[in-house]
Amino acid sequence: MTVADEVLAPFVVSRDLGADVLSVRTADGEEADVYLNPPDGITSHRHGGGGVMALLAVLLRRLDAALVVPGGPVVLPSDHVRDRLPGAPTDGLPTVVAHPGPEIDQAIRTA
Repeated sequence: MTVADEVLAPFVVSRDLGADVLSVRTADGEEADVYLNPPDGITSHRHGGGGVMALLAVLLRRLDAALVVPGGPVVLPSDHVRDRLPGAPTDGLPTVVAHPGPEIDQAIRTA
């Protein structure tokens, strides 16, 4: 089981195995589609609030990964991840460190 599967499994309401797409729903009723692109890509759609952002925050921490939001910002779980980022995805985009889900949501909304 991958880290993404481990973190998201309790929230999965449907799964398209052929396309590696998970539909998740948090306890507060928020929903998102999560696309798993092994070995190192995860994309989410239709997310908009704290519950889904909290799941993304857990994934970022567990994977030591960056969240690249189209049009910015690049959200990091810690400063040490910044040193490992390739230049192209972050060129010209603001980069912020945000830990819990609400901080990620705020970083995206204010960028």
